[in-house]
Amino acid sequence: MTKEDIKKTIVETVYEVAPEHEGEEIPENENLQESLEIDSYDFLNLLTALADKLGVEVPEEDYGKVDTLEHMVEYFAEHMKNQ
Repeated sequence: MTKEDIKKTIVETVYEVAPEHEGEEIPENENLQESLEIDSYDFLNLLTALADKLGVEVPEEDYGKVDTLEHMVEYFAEHMKNQ
């Protein structure tokens, strides 16, 4: 899976978790929770859904490493490569 595929999966999953943002451009370098105004519960739902789709669970100590779309793509790409 390419980084572009991972990004597409993340964006689609964001729209599933926060449907009110569907069709909006998701900023790559801004904190997702802040820019989309999603709470920690929705953020956890996002990470759970991504774990199901991409096969990589993000441990709590790594939440800071997946704070932006760009960081999330890099994190999942790196961890999928190591599987």
